Amino acid sequence: MSASIIDTTLTNDDLAPTTPAHRTWGTYNYIALWFSMSMEITTYQLASSMIAKGMDWKQAVGTVLLGNLIVLVPMLLNAHAGAKYGIPFPVFIRASFGVRGANVPAIMRALVACGWFGIQSWIGGQAIHSMLLVVRPSIANVDWALGACFLSFWLLNMIVVWRGVESIRFLQGFGAPFMFIMAAALLIWVRIKAGSFGSMLSTPSKFHTWHEFAPVFFPTLTGMVGYWATLALNIPDFTRYSKSQGAQMIGQGFGLPVAMTLYTFVGIAVTSASVVIFGEPVWNPITLIARFGQPWIAFLALIAILVATLNVNIGANVVSPSNDFSNLYPRLISYRMGGMITGFLGLAIRPWKLLATPDAYIFGWLEGYGGLMGPIAGIMVCDYVFIRRTKLDIYSLYHREGIYHYVKGINPRAIVALVLGVVLALVGLWVPSMRFLYDYSWFVGFFLAGIAYFVLMQMAVKPAAVAVEG
Repeated sequence: MSASIIDTTLTNDDLAPTTPAHRTWGTYNYIALWFSMSMEITTYQLASSMIAKGMDWKQAVGTVLLGNLIVLVPMLLNAHAGAKYGIPFPVFIRASFGVRGANVPAIMRALVACGWFGIQSWIGGQAIHSMLLVVRPSIANVDWALGACFLSFWLLNMIVVWRGVESIRFLQGFGAPFMFIMAAALLIWVRIKAGSFGSMLSTPSKFHTWHEFAPVFFPTLTGMVGYWATLALNIPDFTRYSKSQGAQMIGQGFGLPVAMTLYTFVGIAVTSASVVIFGEPVWNPITLIARFGQPWIAFLALIAILVATLNVNIGANVVSPSNDFSNLYPRLISYRMGGMITGFLGLAIRPWKLLATPDAYIFGWLEGYGGLMGPIAGIMVCDYVFIRRTKLDIYSLYHREGIYHYVKGINPRAIVALVLGVVLALVGLWVPSMRFLYDYSWFVGFFLAGIAYFVLMQMAVKPAAVAVEG
């Protein structure tokens, strides 16, 4: 697409379609992306929290696998547009929300990413603090030490952000095999401590009937889907660099469910082993490592945690909000500037509150934002697959007078569908009798918003259902 047909108020170098020279990501890169992003502390804590809530290892692994297979469907459907047209998420979503209306879902996605950025930075700061305690135990008496470690890791993230997107590909390619080795080493280590794999996985479920299990299973499944609900939206930010459609589909179809299931099994097994060794489930791996009391092992394990946390924070929590903030004002906000905004908002989230307990993490954070991301995903999938049949007009995505201009740049039908989906998904937070809707928040939002959008678009006089492929 030539620069002459692009409205400069709607694009910059970071939002423009990728060229063949940019298409450098192969199947391995997408497998490495998912292994690197899955093998990190919040994944481990999601798995270990299931044990802490009373599941046995088979129930927890089954929940993880089912949740990831569910979220893989909208992820691959949205990824298709990135690989086909080379466009990022905030540009792709202009087709359904309008060239100006796209800022609404884009900023919703960006703010959730800022929360995740703060969470990962806090975890990285905890790991640095624990490493210092191994070397110099007197650090425990320094009140400001943990805060300083948090800010130090935050600054390291900002340096990587400043270096750009290609640094992510390099970081993921190195980090994936390293983290795989470290996860295997951790599993073997706790097996030795516990005595056998049988004893590690011997913790029984506290649920004896489906009636007892269901109130924990369904909210946890929703949290599992919500865990990657953010990436299900902005996956075009990565697949726009794919060498082919097949490369990203095979890489993701293998990488996401396999990596998440393998690594959550490590978290489940290690947490179950902590029950055998310490008499209680220890869901935070940083706390667990410190309790084993072997300095050289603890130091090596904490380095692995730092690498993992840096990997996922840059890959999952910076690329999308950087593009989303850039979409607000392309001429002023670049990818780098968007990354800086993400970093500072991440500080303001107070991430230590979100990781205080398993309930705060799953039933508060994951379920809560799942109710925001589900409706957006439902509208995106409905628009791209069922209304436009995967055909987009690239010219109109970058022009205010194209078919995606709708009403002053906003598609009111998409906004109405989004509001309906979000309200119904989250109403259970305030109306106890409708709590079940909140327990299924991502699913409620996804299907309700998608169906509402489809009906509203079919009722429109000129729904712009199929555009000329550009």
